[in-house]
Amino acid sequence: MNNLPAFLPSHHNLWAVAASLLLATLASYVALDLSRRVQHASGRPHLLWWALGSLAMGTGIWSMHFVGMLGFSLPISLGFSGGLTFASWLAGVMASGVALWVASEADYGMRRIAVASLAMAVGICGMHYIGMAALDMAPPIVWHLPTVLLSLLIGLGASAAALVIFKYLGNANNTHRVAFQLLASVVMGIAICGMHYTGMAAAGFPADSVCLSAGQLGGTGLTAIVGLASGLLLLGTLFTSILESRLQLVARRLSRSLEEANAELTQANQELQKRAFTDALTGLPNRVLFEDRLRHALARMNRANQLQVEECIAVLFVDLDGFKPINDSFGHSAGDRILCVAAERLARTTRESDTVARIGGDEFLLLLEGVRDRAECAEAANRVLRALGEPFNVQGKQLQIACSIGIVLHPEQGEPDKLVANADAAMYEAKRAGGGNYVMFESHMGADAAKQLQLQSDLRRAVELKQFELYYQPKINGVGHGISGVEALVRWNHPQHGLIGPTEFIGLAERFGLIVHLGDWILDEACRQIAQWQAQGTRMCVAVNLSVMQLREVDFVARVERALLRHNVPATLLLCEITESVAMEDIKATQRTFEGLARVGVFLSIDDFGTGYSSLSHLRKLPARQVKIDRSFVQDLQTKEDARAVIDAVIRLAHALGLSVVAEGVENEAQRDILIAMGCDELQGFLFSRPLPAGDLLDWYSSRYVEAA
Repeated sequence: MNNLPAFLPSHHNLWAVAASLLLATLASYVALDLSRRVQHASGRPHLLWWALGSLAMGTGIWSMHFVGMLGFSLPISLGFSGGLTFASWLAGVMASGVALWVASEADYGMRRIAVASLAMAVGICGMHYIGMAALDMAPPIVWHLPTVLLSLLIGLGASAAALVIFKYLGNANNTHRVAFQLLASVVMGIAICGMHYTGMAAAGFPADSVCLSAGQLGGTGLTAIVGLASGLLLLGTLFTSILESRLQLVARRLSRSLEEANAELTQANQELQKRAFTDALTGLPNRVLFEDRLRHALARMNRANQLQVEECIAVLFVDLDGFKPINDSFGHSAGDRILCVAAERLARTTRESDTVARIGGDEFLLLLEGVRDRAECAEAANRVLRALGEPFNVQGKQLQIACSIGIVLHPEQGEPDKLVANADAAMYEAKRAGGGNYVMFESHMGADAAKQLQLQSDLRRAVELKQFELYYQPKINGVGHGISGVEALVRWNHPQHGLIGPTEFIGLAERFGLIVHLGDWILDEACRQIAQWQAQGTRMCVAVNLSVMQLREVDFVARVERALLRHNVPATLLLCEITESVAMEDIKATQRTFEGLARVGVFLSIDDFGTGYSSLSHLRKLPARQVKIDRSFVQDLQTKEDARAVIDAVIRLAHALGLSVVAEGVENEAQRDILIAMGCDELQGFLFSRPLPAGDLLDWYSSRYVEAA
C-alpha cells in the first residue's frame, strides 16, 4: 500500500517566470549601480543613496518573488494575506540594506563578506518563506527539507557573489564597467530566481488543501500592477543614479577646470607679483619690495625695543665705482653680467634675515636687521668692499671695480622715513672722498638729503604749475661773427629757492622718471618760441638737449614731429643735442632715433665731444651734422698744448667727416682767436653772452647786430 501523501499538482505561468527573471536582473543591475553611488558618496548623500538604494533594491527583489508567486497556480483558488506579504517585502528591503551597507565601505575582506552574506541570505530566504507563508493553507504546506536547505545555500551563494561583485565593480574602470555590470546582473538574476523557484519546489500542498486567504491579494491584474510598478521604480532609480553620476562628472570637470584656472591665475598672480617686486635682471627685490620690508623691519624693531631688547637696523646704499666706463666700452651684456655677479656676491655677504635690493642702474640697497652698533655695520661694509673688489671675468678679461657705501643706523641715526635718503647722502660723501670706501651718515649730511627730497616732490608739480622757463645762449658764427643760432637751457623758477639751474634738478628728473615729461615740455616750448620769433621776422635755429631716457622712448621721433607740426615750425630750425657718452651708451638705440630725426629733417649734434668713449666707427654710423667741443678743453686752450692739439684734431676730423664744429665755454678773446684760426665753425660762451630769456635775447641781438648793420 502506498503511504506517500497526495499533493495537489502545481503550475507556473511562463510569462510570470520570465517577468520575475527580468525583474531580478533589473534589480541586480540597479543594485550594482547603486553600490557604486553609495561607495563614492559621503555624509548626507551617502545615507540618502543607501536608504533609496535599499528601498529600490529590496522592492525589486521582492517584486521578483511576488510576481513569481502570483504566477504560481494550484487547482484551488489562491490569495495572499496582506500582513505577511508586507513582512516579506520588509525582509527584502532589510537584506538589501545590509548588502549596500557593506558595499559602502572602500574596502572589505572575506570575513566581512562571509558574515554579511549570511545576513543577506537569511533576509532573502526569510523574504521568500514569509511570502510563502502569506498563502494561508489548511492543512499547512509540507516542506521538503533537503530542497529547502538547497534554496538556502543558493541564497547564501547569491549573496556572497553579489558582495564580491560589489567589491570588484567599485574598482573597475569605466571602459569595461558597463559590460561587466550587465553580465553580473544576469548571473545574479538567475541566482535569485534559482533560489526562489528552488524554494517553491520544496513546497508540497496536500490534496485536500484549502487556501484560507483566497479572497485577499491575488489575480492577474495584481501581477501586472506589481510588475509594472516595480519596473518603473527600478528604472526611475536607475535613471536618477545615472543622472546624478552625469551631474557629478560635470561637477568634477567644472571643479577640475576651476582648479586649473585657479592654478593658472595663482601662477599668473605670482608672476605679476614677482615682476612688480623683483628686479628683472638680477632677481633681487626692487625698491618697492625693499621699502615694504623696511617698514616691517621698523615695526619689528619697535616691538622688540618695547620689551627692552636693544636692536637697531642698518641701511647700506651701495654704488659701483667705475661701472659706466666698463658698460660703455664692453657693451650692455658685459655690464649686465657684472651687475648679476655683483648681486650674487652681495647676497653671499648677508644673512638670510637681511635684504639685498637693486633699485636701478648700478645702485644696491642692503637692509640689515638685529644690528648692535656701528662696528657691526662697518664689518658688513668691509665684507661688501672685499666681495665687490674681487676681479670680474668679462669676455675673457679680468676687470676690477670698487664701490662706495653709505651707511645709516636706526634709531641711532636718521629718521625712519629718511633712512634711504640719508644712506644715499652718505654714499655721495664716500664718492666725493674718492670711492672704494664707506661713510657713516652724519647729521650735517641730512640737510642736502632733505633738500633733494623736497626738490623731488616740488619737481613733480613744477610743469603743471608752469615754473619752468627756457633761457637762450647765442652761438656766434666763426667766420662772419653773426649769430648762427641759440641753445635752449631750462631754468626752474622755484617759489622758495628762486632761479635754479639745470645741474641741480636734471639729475633728479632722470633719477625719478620725470625727465621725459620735462623733455616734452622743453621741445614744445622751443618750437613755440621759434614760431613766435618767425612771426616777429627773426629766423632762429634753436638747439635743445636730449636725455638718454628720451632716446629710449619708442615714439620720441613722433613726438618731435608732432611738436613741429603743432607750431608750424620748419624742422631745419630745430637742433637736437646729445652728449657723446649718452650717444655711445646704446649705439643701436641712438642710431635708430638719430635716423628717425634725420628723416624728419631735424639737425643733430653730439655734445661734449672728446670726453666720452666713442670710436670713429660708431661716429660714422650716426647721421649727426655737428659736434660740440667740451668746455674743459677750451678752458685749457691757452695754457696746455695737449688741449690745443685735441681741439685741432677734433676740428680736422669733424671737417673730414663733413661735420661742423661748435666750441662752448669761450670766455676771452684769446680763446676766440685761437679757435677761429683753427677753423672752428661756431663759438659759444660768456665772452659773447650769458643765457638770456627770450625777450632779452632779441634786445641783445638787435643792439649788437641789427644796429651794427
